[in-house]
Parts: sequence; structure tokens; C-alpha cells
Amino acid sequence: MSAHVTYALEGPVALIGLDRADKRNALSEEMIAAIGEAATRAGEEARVGILHSHGEHFSAGLDLAEALRTRDTADRLRPRSRRWHAAFDRIARGPIPFVAALGGAVIGGGLELAAAAHIRVADETAYFALPEAQRGIFVGGGGSVRIQRLLGTARMTDLMLTGRVLRADEAERFNLVQYVTPRGEALARARQLAEGIAANAPLSNHAITSGLPRMPDLSHDDGLFFESLLAAYAAADAGTAGRLRDFVEKRAAPVAPEHSS
Repeated sequence: MSAHVTYALEGPVALIGLDRADKRNALSEEMIAAIGEAATRAGEEARVGILHSHGEHFSAGLDLAEALRTRDTADRLRPRSRRWHAAFDRIARGPIPFVAALGGAVIGGGLELAAAAHIRVADETAYFALPEAQRGIFVGGGGSVRIQRLLGTARMTDLMLTGRVLRADEAERFNLVQYVTPRGEALARARQLAEGIAANAPLSNHAITSGLPRMPDLSHDDGLFFESLLAAYAAADAGTAGRLRDFVEKRAAPVAPEHSS
């Protein structure tokens, strides 16, 4: 594993940290490989993963200095993109859910990494951009698929053509993040969410994270058929009967809104 990617297991939660603060956590090829390895490990020994950063910036994106050094032919670019796809797919389509804790720069490839998570928590310092066109490149870490599905085509086109930078509150309004916290509190909120998710039935979590993203690719009838398969799959979890019994016999708390203090 790269010296710039940390891994820690805290009970059922695995934390994968970007640790290259002096470069605003710019993503090198070594880091991409390490992120993929860490995601695989998390899927084997944890029930939920968290992506976070060391330092004030989540990630400023692709390591452009490294990209420039290796820019020999177009054939060098295609393998790089596919390596990013493979690593990020281990997060987006792996066996466990991932929560991303974001602050500072979440730019280019950093935003593509964040988009691979299933839930994104940003603190108020976070800002988001896709400046690839200004650098003469194009997204290569799955952003044209994942970010476009979050933002929609028109908004992603706007970001890419104009270099627009979104603040955390704008990103929440545009569906890019689901939670916004005060400065420095994104990781704590991500931990809180991860612990709650870890308490869910594992097969239900897997059905949600692996099934829902595929639904937009299906026709109406195929989607309903796939839903019936997912419902049967989730219900096969060994703990389902006990969970249902706990609710029926009033041992489980009823659903209610949170009350702010």
C-alpha cells in the first residue's frame, strides 16, 4: 500500500485516508492502486467504509506533474483511465457501502473519487470543481458516468465548460452531497452515519448499493423484475426474521424524525 494512503479498522468500519497533504492530496498512480487495494480489504473485513483525507483538502485531483511526465502517447492515457475505473469500482460496486467525508478542495479526480462513495458528507470549507477543460484533458475516473448521474448533464456540462466552483451548500442543493456540516466535522458525521449503516442487515445494504445504481439502465418492466429479485435476496439475510420479530414485538424503536437540540 502507498505511503500516501492510510487504512484503519474501527470495529465494523474501515477508514481509508488520503495522506499527501503537502500536495493537497493530488492523486498519483501509486495512490490509485493503493485505494483499490484498501477498498478490497475493507470489503473483506468491514461492514462500511469511510473515505477521508489528512489535511485540509480532500483531493485536488489528478497529479498533473506525474501526468505530464508520463504523457508520451495516447496509449499511456487509456490504461491510466482504466486503472482509475477499476479502483473506484471497488468502492462503488463492492460488497459494502462507503461514506465520503469531504473538506477543502474536492476537484477533478478528487470529485470522481468522492462520487464513487454512496453517501457524501461535506463540511462548510468544501468546494467542488471540474477544471479538466482548462487543462486540456477530460474526466477519466468515471466522472462522466457517476458525477453526471448525480448532477445531471446540464449542470456537469456547466462545471466542465466554465470552470464553475461550487460551495458546499450549492453542492448539497445540486445533489452532489447529502450532508453539510460545520468546518472540521465531516469525518465525525461520516463516522456516525457509518455506524448506523453497519447496524443494517448486510444483504439489504448490498442490495441498495449494488442494485439501485443499475436501475436507471433498465426498462420499467425490467426494473420491477430486478426489484423483486433484490427484495428476495435481501430477505434471505440470516437476521431478517429476528429483525422483523423485534419490530412486531416492539423491541425495536419505531421510525421517527430526529430532534435538533
